[in-house]
Amino acid sequence: MRRFFGNRDFYRRLFAVMIPILIQNVITNFVSLLDNIMVGKLGTEQMSGVAIVNQLVFVFALCIFGGISGAGIFTTQFYGSHDDEGIRHTIRVKIYIALLATALFMAAFIFYGDRLISFFLHEGEEGLDLAATLDFGKQYMSIILIQMLPFALMQVYSGTLRETGETVVPMVAGIVAICVNLGLNYVLIFGKLGLPAMGVVGAAIATGVARFVELGIVVIWTHTHKARCTFIKGLYSSMRVPRALLGRIAARGTPLLLNEVLWASGMTMLNQCYSERGLEVVSAISISSTVSNLFFCSFFAMGSTVSIMVGQLLGAGEFEKAVDEDRKLVTFSVLLCTATGMVMAALAPLIPQIYNTTDTVKAIACDLLIVSACMMPMDAFTNASYFTLRSGGKTFITFLFDSGFVWCVCVPVAFVLSRFTGIPILPMFIIVRCLDLIKCVIGFILIKKRKWVHNLTLEAK
Repeated sequence: MRRFFGNRDFYRRLFAVMIPILIQNVITNFVSLLDNIMVGKLGTEQMSGVAIVNQLVFVFALCIFGGISGAGIFTTQFYGSHDDEGIRHTIRVKIYIALLATALFMAAFIFYGDRLISFFLHEGEEGLDLAATLDFGKQYMSIILIQMLPFALMQVYSGTLRETGETVVPMVAGIVAICVNLGLNYVLIFGKLGLPAMGVVGAAIATGVARFVELGIVVIWTHTHKARCTFIKGLYSSMRVPRALLGRIAARGTPLLLNEVLWASGMTMLNQCYSERGLEVVSAISISSTVSNLFFCSFFAMGSTVSIMVGQLLGAGEFEKAVDEDRKLVTFSVLLCTATGMVMAALAPLIPQIYNTTDTVKAIACDLLIVSACMMPMDAFTNASYFTLRSGGKTFITFLFDSGFVWCVCVPVAFVLSRFTGIPILPMFIIVRCLDLIKCVIGFILIKKRKWVHNLTLEAK
């Protein structure tokens, strides 16, 4: 039992890191759920158009996350070895990556947005209006572009704060931004306080304003608390990064960047395969994924916790303690997500009834939610395995483990089922999700071999 469960001090440290991240994620995804419901009140076509664009923006968000994560591994370990100059270098790398990725994705959305949205539009059983769905998606995308740069820079600052042990400030900034987003959504979507009803355009404007608010809070706090954030001193006095460190970050970070981009595009491709069963499935997937993400916050937060706690121990050279605590963190994550999945399954029949959509969409969404709930313990283990491997710099292995698996196993199976069989959406979804059982076995073997136990700060010097 001692191998899998920690003492009071262990759980105190775990909760100190996890709870702020969990709260921020829960609030963010709860408001995303409310946003989804508000847009859903406008109609199925509006909800589908926004859902498709958000799926594309999701690829951008994970590209930013993956791009800065390579540098973030070094940030965590530099913090563990009390090296402020090293942290400054990693922040500069993150800024360069954020600016470049934002420019590339904005160009892609501006010039190819129509084609990307149309890729998901297919006739279903209920004759929903595909042209209207495309138009709503184009309206939403034209405005949502404004939030991309503040989102990217916010990830640079908030990610660095979390990696250096400050998890409360990003949480507070997220809560404030969420309140702004929610309030503006209500006012702008439905036309309250004397303003005109702007529909999906109002939803996009609200998101953009909230992103700027969140970025402002995090940046101002960081630069006005230099005693706490000692690494921020002299950050912009130079934007130079030592070539040796840049090479190390590129070597470790490129697989992470490719992994996030390919994983997100893989998820997008899976949803495109599901959309072959009609626009009703697009709406049902939108409901299911938005609700699921609220419950998935448990293992998302635990993944970040594993990365931070294990990474700091590796940076401090406490290898055996890192292995021991990682085992306990994985155990806690699986148990937490088992309980969360049970709650999610119990609520699955009720939540879709809130939406202003067809009975067919509601029924499909309920079924998908139940399947996702049953898979949560498995998701928790694979997620914890991924972050364990990543904390030790095994980014090429995580690349194969994560996006490699999606594109080599999940996408081909979904593609064949959607194009060459008449199998309904539910059994197709179950088959694809159950493929992740293979990842559980692979993850267990990789963690057991302990090849992820490395101190990257020594290599970087």
